[in-house]
Formats: sequence, structure tokens, C-alpha cells
Amino acid sequence: MKTAKSVVFGITSTLSLLAISLPSQAATPTHMETALVSVCKAAQSNSVQKLKQQTKAFRLQERTVALGVVCNGEDIISFAETHGANKTAAKLQKSISNVSITDIAAVSKINVTF
Repeated sequence: MKTAKSVVFGITSTLSLLAISLPSQAATPTHMETALVSVCKAAQSNSVQKLKQQTKAFRLQERTVALGVVCNGEDIISFAETHGANKTAAKLQKSISNVSITDIAAVSKINVTF
């Protein structure tokens, strides 16, 4: 009987701690939300300078922004293009297009003689 009470008490206390902590973990921190909204607004403004200022202000890399930020359900490049901000979209696209991947297995040739 004593173990059943301790198990019930343990489960109850664990559930109550989870119920208290879950809402705080699910919410986006206000600083992060402010940063993302500012970057989205800067991308929408079609001002490359404003976009650069916002990314520097929040210590973000343009490549990270281009690959990871979503504005109103669209990636940031598509979002900028949708709103006619072609300069900022091109700047963000350029930040990710300088990537090159070399497949070493495909580059090396094997000579076979029969």
C-alpha cells in the first residue's frame, strides 16, 4: 500500500511539473520573435542596407537567415519575391548560391583493362 501511494504521488507531482513547464517552453522568446519579425520586415522593404542592418543587429548570418527564416509560412526569399522585394531576394539568394559540393566518388575515374 505504501508503494502504491508513493507511485501515485510521483506521477501526480511529475504531471503537475510538466503542466506548469510546457506553456513556457512552447512560447517563442520575445527577443527571438522580435528579431525574426524585424528581419522579415527588412526583407519585405526591398532595402539591402536595411536587411544587412537587421541581420547585424541580431548577430545573424545572411546564409542562416536565407536557409532558416520563414515569414508568413513562406521561406524568406519567396516572401520577399511575393512582395516585390527583388533586391533583397537576390541578396539572400546570392548568400546561399555560392555553395559547391564535389562528389569525390563521381570525379575519380577507374580504368579497367580487359
